Amino acid sequence: QVQLVESGGGLVQAGGSLRISCAASGRSFSSYSMGWFRQAPGKEREFVAATSRIGGSTYYADSVKGRFTISRDNAKNTVNLQMNSLKPEDTAVYYCAATRGPVFTTPRPYDYWGQGTQVTVSS
Repeated sequence: QVQLVESGGGLVQAGGSLRISCAASGRSFSSYSMGWFRQAPGKEREFVAATSRIGGSTYYADSVKGRFTISRDNAKNTVNLQMNSLKPEDTAVYYCAATRGPVFTTPRPYDYWGQGTQVTVSS
């Protein structure tokens, strides 16, 4: 099993940047593909970004491509999401998720989830 804890959320103005992190505890972090998802009020949880087990492959939702960067450090058991050029529509609770399988861009295959961190972008 793996436990996930997100941090780094907050309030930022449109056009600004924010970096959120996910710390994993448990064994064999490098055996998990990691993803970031977000959920805005009244909306379904949606895919944001994901990285393969050794970080060699990354995937992004079209809405964040070119603005967000996912990275992982298997030595520190962390995965980060650098968010630049933030827009009000990026406002959501951001969740870190882990799966033993390959990377997925839908929530269902992910076995473990953090509690989420709020990101609010003001206009």
